[in-house]
Amino acid sequence: MSESTVAVTGATGFIGQLLIHSLIRDGWKVRALTRTPGVSNESIEWITGDLDDQVALKSLVKGVSAVVHCAGVVRGSSFKEFTRTNVDGTNNLVCISLQQNPPPKFLFISSLAAREPDLSWYAKSKYLAEQIVADNSGIMPWTIFRPTAVYGPGDKELSPLLRITRYGILPMVGSKTARYSLIHVSDLVSAILCWLVTNERIQGVYELGDGMREGYDCHSLASIAQDVWGRPVRCIFIPVTLLSLLADINLWLAVLLRYAPMLTPGKVREIRHPNWVCDIAPLVLVLPNWQPCVRLCDALRKAI
Repeated sequence: MSESTVAVTGATGFIGQLLIHSLIRDGWKVRALTRTPGVSNESIEWITGDLDDQVALKSLVKGVSAVVHCAGVVRGSSFKEFTRTNVDGTNNLVCISLQQNPPPKFLFISSLAAREPDLSWYAKSKYLAEQIVADNSGIMPWTIFRPTAVYGPGDKELSPLLRITRYGILPMVGSKTARYSLIHVSDLVSAILCWLVTNERIQGVYELGDGMREGYDCHSLASIAQDVWGRPVRCIFIPVTLLSLLADINLWLAVLLRYAPMLTPGKVREIRHPNWVCDIAPLVLVLPNWQPCVRLCDALRKAI
């Protein structure tokens, strides 16, 4: 077994791209799963396939010291579309990893949404995937990270919303008292790197955020944006009835036209949930070398 080789899924995604660059920078060898053939070199070996491809998965995890499972589906028009990758794909990867002797340590990048599995198909699929990983606790060293909303370079959802504040508005949905945590992608990646180098067996489910104990609400976000841009920023609340109607229409069209929608009734329920604040204290306790470093105000300035 190579002590410096890490298998990564989701390597071409938002989080995965920064992760593999950071791994290579720190001297790790990377073996990455991709649907599109890539050019391998001395630092990274691309394995062509997906989470349904047993042969590709065997090549991916053979002889590695750790597996970081970042791949996942965030869009879909049915629960089946989410389960195929998020649940079945995770099960395939876990089963193949267990065939190694000894099994590599396994990190599953889940989502804070898994804390509320009844809200959406996505949340439920992530929760079920977590159960698959945890069910092998006696055989394979495993850890589950539940990051809150991740933003940063390459983010196509949250970062554009934050950049809109430059024009004096902050579109919001739900209650004015709703609170949520955020985390910059570089802080999430640094937590993964700390997990890789620790010799302790860190087993459990850990939430990740930027360390703001009370999280953010619409007013605190607007205040931060106002300080950054030096101009007033107003919270504009989109009517829930309108957003729900758009989500229903979008889901109907997605089924008809066969595309994967982001805005669905389940996603609206996620957005409206009043508490997405996470507690990073348990993770800091087991990874004392990790602390979130990126402040939202600094990241917002760099986003433009």
